[in-house]
Amino acid sequence: MLLRHTAGQDQQNGSSRWPAGLRRPRIRLLAAMAGACLACSLLAGAIGGYVAVRAADSPTNASFTLGQVPPIPQNRPAGSVAAVATRDTPAVVMIKVDGSEGTGSGFVIQGGYIVTDNHVITLDGLASNTSLRVYFSDGRSARAVLVGRDPFSDIAVIKAQGVTGLPALTLGNSASVAVGDPVVAIGSPLGLADTVTSGIVSAVQRPVQPGGAAAMTPQVFFDAIQTDAPINPGNSGGPLVNASGQVIGVDAAIDTLGGNPITGTQGGNIGLGFAIPIDQAQRVIVQLVRTGHATHPVIGAMLNGSYPGTGAQISQHGVRGQPPVLPGGPAAQAGLRPGDVITRFGNQPVSTADTLQDAIMSHAPGANVRVGFIEQGQSRQAMIRLGAAGS
Repeated sequence: MLLRHTAGQDQQNGSSRWPAGLRRPRIRLLAAMAGACLACSLLAGAIGGYVAVRAADSPTNASFTLGQVPPIPQNRPAGSVAAVATRDTPAVVMIKVDGSEGTGSGFVIQGGYIVTDNHVITLDGLASNTSLRVYFSDGRSARAVLVGRDPFSDIAVIKAQGVTGLPALTLGNSASVAVGDPVVAIGSPLGLADTVTSGIVSAVQRPVQPGGAAAMTPQVFFDAIQTDAPINPGNSGGPLVNASGQVIGVDAAIDTLGGNPITGTQGGNIGLGFAIPIDQAQRVIVQLVRTGHATHPVIGAMLNGSYPGTGAQISQHGVRGQPPVLPGGPAAQAGLRPGDVITRFGNQPVSTADTLQDAIMSHAPGANVRVGFIEQGQSRQAMIRLGAAGS
């Protein structure tokens, strides 16, 4: 400010002593510099004190630690998802069909056999005689061959070649499953091997008819175990296990809200997954291992799929020369006639022809089942002994 003020005064006074006046500005500049140094010293002290004060209130702390890390637990509680996953995952495999054309899951049972879904190994019914390769959780893989398959129950059995000593899962009892029971699904959704998800049993005896992609694929019927454990494409064939790690179902289907019309992506899990009860699957598995084929239960009657009322109506007219009720068959022997409407099968109500088919498939051939039906407006009951038909 002194220089500016002095220079301003000289200019205002019209002074011509600028060359001689260099001394005075120089002296004043030096004085200003000395003053500035003094001011800087004072300022530095003030800043130092400010920094010292700020250091005490700083958000950082050089001595901060998170404390001691707890030891890694050696064992998880029995029945926990982690314990079930550790025990069961080594017996679950990823299955690749025709190279990378399709991917599904399966699980090893006694004898080294691998259980999966028929729609997995047939690419949803579009192919037969497919090449199969299984991938184990320990990194090994092996070619697999078909032992037998049953399109009506959607169960297939395969076996890995050149591999022995495989861990096997224990089969449980699906009849004892109750809504609310905890369950774990293990498989390869979207090709992500060894994926474990958990949830509960949301419903039992849920009628499900997952249609095949090919027209020649027979309609599959089963009373499913419904679960909210996340299941996605690729989980098919994998096990649904209980808290003891026992298989209670074979994952087979999901319900979705559809694909994304913009991205073209396939619809995924929305909390509605369905598994074939192991009691139903087990009968088929044993038959497939023993003979390569399986039988399924029938009542020996044609059903009217377009019946508008509640229940499953026996057709009143035959098809292609076949009578609506097979003479001497299970329905005929139980006293059922064309036009009768079946409203109950065992302990399950029947609302449509499909729900009756589901209920029939939940029983074994040769089983005796009580049926409720309406004959000419009158409620009736009868015992029916289920017949058998080959796959």
